[in-house]
Amino acid sequence: MSERDGEDLAVATSGLTKRFGAQAAVDGIDLAVPRGGVYGFLGPNGSGKTTTIRMLLGLVRPSAGTVTLLGGPMPDALTTVLPRVGALVEGPAFHPYLSGRANLVRLDVADRTADPRTSAHRVDAALERVDLLHAAAKRYRAYSLGMRQRLGIAAALLRDRELLVLDEPTNGLDPQGTREVRALIGALHAEGVTVLVSSHLLSEIEQVCTHLGVMRAGRLVAQGAVADVRGASRPVAEVTTPDPAAAAAVLVRLGLADVTADGGTSARGVLDGHATEDVVAALVRAGVPVRGFVVHRPSLEDRFIELTGGGYGADA
Repeated sequence: MSERDGEDLAVATSGLTKRFGAQAAVDGIDLAVPRGGVYGFLGPNGSGKTTTIRMLLGLVRPSAGTVTLLGGPMPDALTTVLPRVGALVEGPAFHPYLSGRANLVRLDVADRTADPRTSAHRVDAALERVDLLHAAAKRYRAYSLGMRQRLGIAAALLRDRELLVLDEPTNGLDPQGTREVRALIGALHAEGVTVLVSSHLLSEIEQVCTHLGVMRAGRLVAQGAVADVRGASRPVAEVTTPDPAAAAAVLVRLGLADVTADGGTSARGVLDGHATEDVVAALVRAGVPVRGFVVHRPSLEDRFIELTGGGYGADA
């Protein structure tokens, strides 16, 4: 069992590094993906997310560091661990003129550890799990993008998996397809499957994930529960008042950080754990006319930009 700080981990890395010549595509990262969680893996294009995923799955050999999946050291435990891991990396690839069911049958037959006598049951169960049983006989080329992504996930779920690794599962999908994949991730999470999902859609990550890891230029710059990563940027209180200087003086007296007054209509300060009702009460007691009081809480996008220095593509 891999544990870090007493937490049971499905994925743990220590100093994981991949160099291509003199360039470090992944530079000494320590991932910690809790069992049963949905871990959102974020980062600008070129930040090292896909290279990291490939190292986790044994598709790329690390230059340094260690990987542990489901308690097994990789690559030594490859043959015992990988049958418990499903993956969709850089989009699914299927035969366009075969049906969804026929494509899964081909994959299932290629699995030497699977019992051929129960192949039909496994295929239908996987199709049902991703809500594609009704389209099982339809040719893959006629599938929508959302259906294709779900078929790729079905392929990863032909066997019961403890860990599912999804690299950009909503890439290129319309809103309906994105919702379908999001709902599937939520259902897998409810079943106790650990999901590591790389995505460029911050709003989608925020809706489905329990934990986050943020990459920048090959380094892991933030990691933890969603609320912790997002909350690391402190909430700012803004007081709308005709006397911003007096309001700022009250905020300073209360101990708010980074207090400013714009000289016009408002004063601001970082709350740092102060209760909003206590701040408003102190302003009123001091005779400050309060016309408005708003707490600006940073979004995940705000935090992402703060951590990475820009939007996606910043390090491409």
